[in-house]
Formats: sequence, structure tokens, C-alpha cells
Amino acid sequence: MIERLKDMTVILASASPRRTKLLSQAGIRHQVIPSTCEEKVSSKIPDQVVVELSRQKAMDVYAGYRAEHQGENILVIGADTVVAVQNQILGKPKDSEDAFRMLSLLQGSTHQVYTGVTFLEHRDGKETAKTFCECSNVHVSPMEDDEIQKYIAGGEPMDKAGAYGIQGEFAVFVEKIEGDYNNIVGLPIARIYQELKKQI
Repeated sequence: MIERLKDMTVILASASPRRTKLLSQAGIRHQVIPSTCEEKVSSKIPDQVVVELSRQKAMDVYAGYRAEHQGENILVIGADTVVAVQNQILGKPKDSEDAFRMLSLLQGSTHQVYTGVTFLEHRDGKETAKTFCECSNVHVSPMEDDEIQKYIAGGEPMDKAGAYGIQGEFAVFVEKIEGDYNNIVGLPIARIYQELKKQI
């Protein structure tokens, strides 16, 4: 546990089991309170989108928690991840056909995964905020149409941005990555740990 967090309530503003697992692996004890705000973005540029959405999620949870816990020292962590190919953001597929379209774009090429992270801290009457973005490159091997269809049939792509999960069956198609693997899973935990060691 990071020393300066010992007297704080740390809150992850996300329902993602992958994100909470990564925080736990880093020894950061936390509560999970997912944001329920309506996501609105003014940009279509991937790194700006994730920064904006991570900030919205953190602010939503921060405001709600602070209203009921006035004197408490808290740190809220908001995060948002997108997959982008040639600066086109790929969200979660609507159906199998949409998943096939996305995976066809990704196969045999390199794409980016961006995660924006926002810290909102209230300590001893003082509020501080920090936001940053991490980017990883993912090189995907060529895939035959039947390989794509088989992967989709397994169900894994349907609830994931870009229609794949790097920690699942899709791993056999990942030729190499550049950057933080955990960023692709959903949280750049090494960067988060180092940033939290600093006074924000």
C-alpha cells in the first residue's frame, strides 16, 4: 500500500472487474462505485476522448461521495479506455456483424489502445486533480474470415471495445505490443502507481 493512501478512502469509479483486479494487484485497497453519469464528449480524437470521459466519471462519483462524507479524506480514480485504428474509435460491437467489421479492420495491422485516468483527491480540506493518458500499440496477425467467425462465436468480443479481449482467446492473434500491457487490459497500473507515489 502506498504510504500516503493509508488514511484515505480510495474509490474506483468503474464497474470493470479487470480494473479492480489490477488495483488490488498493486496493493491499492479500494471501494468500487461505478459512475452513472451520461457520457458526453466534444472531441473525436482518441486521447482527448478518454481524458474527457475519465474526468466526467471521476467527478460524478467524487461529487456523490463527498456529499455524504464531508470530513473524509478520499481519492477517486476515474478511467476510460478506447481502441482506435487510424484514429477511428471502435466501441463495443452492436452485434456479430459489427464485431466482424471491427476485427476485419484490426487483423493484419497495428492499432492503438488509449486509457485516460483522472485522480480527484480531497485531503484535509484541500482538493487536487490530475489527469493523464497512456497509449499502447497492438500488432495483430492476419486472420482468416473463419478464424474471426469462430472467435466471435465464442462470445468474447461482444462486451469489449474493439471487439476483443487481449487477456482472453484473442491473445493467439497478438503478434506484439508496444507499451504497457495492462493499459490494454484497462488500466495503466504502473503509471498509476508512480503517479500516486507523488503528491497530487
